[in-house]
Amino acid sequence: MMEQHVLDEIRKIIPEERILLDLPDRYSYSYDASFGQYLPDVVIAPDDAQEISQLVKLANKYHIPLYPRGAATSLSGGPLPVEGGMVLDMSRLNRTLVIDRENLLAIVSPGVITADIHKKAEEVGLFYPPDPSSSHVSTIGGNLMENSSGPKGLKYGTTKEYVIGLEVVTPTGDIIRTGGKTVKNVTGYDLTRLIVGSEGTLGIITEAILRLIPKPQARKTLLAAFNRLEASGHAITKILSSGILPAAMELMDNACIRSVEHYSPCGLPIDAEALIIIEVDGHPKAVEEEIVKCAALCEEQGAVSVRVAQNEAERQEIWKARKMVSPAITQMGPTKISEDATVPRSQIPAMMKRLQKIREKYQLNLVVFGHAGDGNLHPNIITDKRNIEEMKRAEDAVSEIFEAAVSLGGTLSGEHGIGTMKAPYMEMELGEVGLMMMKKIKQAWDPNNILNPGKIFPKPGQTKVVLTE
Repeated sequence: MMEQHVLDEIRKIIPEERILLDLPDRYSYSYDASFGQYLPDVVIAPDDAQEISQLVKLANKYHIPLYPRGAATSLSGGPLPVEGGMVLDMSRLNRTLVIDRENLLAIVSPGVITADIHKKAEEVGLFYPPDPSSSHVSTIGGNLMENSSGPKGLKYGTTKEYVIGLEVVTPTGDIIRTGGKTVKNVTGYDLTRLIVGSEGTLGIITEAILRLIPKPQARKTLLAAFNRLEASGHAITKILSSGILPAAMELMDNACIRSVEHYSPCGLPIDAEALIIIEVDGHPKAVEEEIVKCAALCEEQGAVSVRVAQNEAERQEIWKARKMVSPAITQMGPTKISEDATVPRSQIPAMMKRLQKIREKYQLNLVVFGHAGDGNLHPNIITDKRNIEEMKRAEDAVSEIFEAAVSLGGTLSGEHGIGTMKAPYMEMELGEVGLMMMKKIKQAWDPNNILNPGKIFPKPGQTKVVLTE
C-alpha cells in the first residue's frame, strides 16, 4: 500500500473525490482487454496537463510507477499496472474536439472517443482515416500511444501518418509541445513520431493536432467467397499488384464465417474456406471501374461467388459481418488470445500456410481474420485459461506465430502494440543492438523508470510469453 505521507501530497494536487483507494475501485483498474491482472495502489482521475505534471513530479520524487489509462481496450497489456503504483484515468481529459476546416485539422483531448472524431470530421466533408475496430469505445489518446489503425490502414496508413502536433507531459513532469499546425515541419528531431506508438513509456499526451483529408466522393464494396484459404491470399496479392489500391481488404476464415453466422446471421456461405471483403474509394468513375476489376480478379483466382453491394444498406451488411467476428468468436471459448503479427504483402499466402500448420501441430482453435491487404493478419486462439495444458500449447503456438512472421520479413505487431504480451520477442525482431538503442532513449527520457514500467522491454532472461500462472 502507498504510504500515508505520499497520499497526503497527492491530496494537495487532486481533490478527494477524484482519488480512488477502495479495493473494489482499484480492482476495476487492474485489467484491460489482454492478459493478467495487476492491482494498483491508487487510481487518480486528473483534470488537465498541470495536474498530470505535478503527479509525474511527485512520482519521480518517491519513485512510484505511474500508468496512464484510456478506455483499456488494449490487446497487448498497454495500461496494466504491472508494478502497482498509480493509475491515471485519462477519461476526464475529453473537453476539446475542434475541427479546423480551413487548415484540415482536428485538435483533440486524449479522452475523446475516436468515433466522435470520425463523426465530427465527416459532418463537414472531411475524413480521419485511422479506424480501429474498437473506435466506438477506444480513446484517441490510446490510439496515439499504440499507433492504432484498422481496415483503412491499407490505403491510408496508420495513426502516426495523421499526427502533426502534440502537447505532452514528459516522464520528468515538464509540459512540452512537439510539431505544430503545419503539415510540413522538419525542425529538429521528429519527437511527435517518437511519442506516437511509444505506449505511454515516453510521455503522457494531453492534446493532439490531427491531420484530416477530404472525404472520398464514392466507395464500393464487394464480398468474395473462396473454397481454399490460400486462393484468397493469391487474390489479394494479384489485386494489389494490378495497380489498384483498395481502401480496405479484409479476410475471414471458415471458423470466423461459421461463428458469425451462429452469433448474428448475415447470410454468409458457411462452407467457404475464406471470405474477403474489398472496398475501393475515390472518384465515382474510377470506383466503378476498379470494383469490376477486383471482382474479375477474384473470379480468376477461383472465387466461388462474388457479391458487389448495390447500395449503402448492402454495404453496411457486408461490413457488419466483419465487425461481428470478434464478439462472435468469443462464444467459442472464454479466453481469446488476439495476435496481430504482420508480414509483407507478397508473403500473405505463405503466412496463411504457416498458420494452418501451427493450428494442426498444436491442435488449437486458431482462427484467422483481419487486414489481409497489408499483411496484418489477426490469428486468434480461442481457449480457456483454466485448462493449463491447452494454455501451454497456446504459449508455444504464439511463439511460432511470431517466429513465422519475423522469418517472412514481417513484424511482431501491426497495430496492437508490444505491451507485456510481445516484450519477450523484441530482440528476435530488432536484434540486441536495436533493442539497446530503444532502451537508451527510454533511460534518457525517464531516468527513474516511472512511466509505464514493465512494457515493451523484456525482463532479463524472458524469451517467451507466459500465459499460465
